[in-house]
Amino acid sequence: MNHLTDLTDPAPHPRPKLRSVVAAPRSAPPRPLDLRVRAQRIQIDELVVDDPHQVLAHAQQAALDDPDMAAQFGHGPMDTMSLSEAAALLCALYDTDALTTMGLRLTRETTRVSASNQQSEPVSLVRTTTVGQGD
Repeated sequence: MNHLTDLTDPAPHPRPKLRSVVAAPRSAPPRPLDLRVRAQRIQIDELVVDDPHQVLAHAQQAALDDPDMAAQFGHGPMDTMSLSEAAALLCALYDTDALTTMGLRLTRETTRVSASNQQSEPVSLVRTTTVGQGD
């Protein structure tokens, strides 16, 4: 009967140490750091009116061609527009290349970029390019 453990044996068998029984904590797979950074880019094209009559005519035609779009910008197809309103409507509807054929000229391009999170002040970058004037 020597294969059974004698419970009255005064020398107890060594107990396993707790560290050897409990496995080391496994590291979780790394997750991307979430900083909740919000970035914003604003492209500003500054144009001047070279031909006021052409700008007014194109804006009036744009309001006639797409009255729903013009209405979104506060203009009806039969509304009389000031030169500033006409230029603003054309700028809202067309890209810079099209505007140059409608009597407007690009004079400066500015790009403003900002990025921030909730813990820090925003970081801002500004790049301005002045477009050369043609002869």
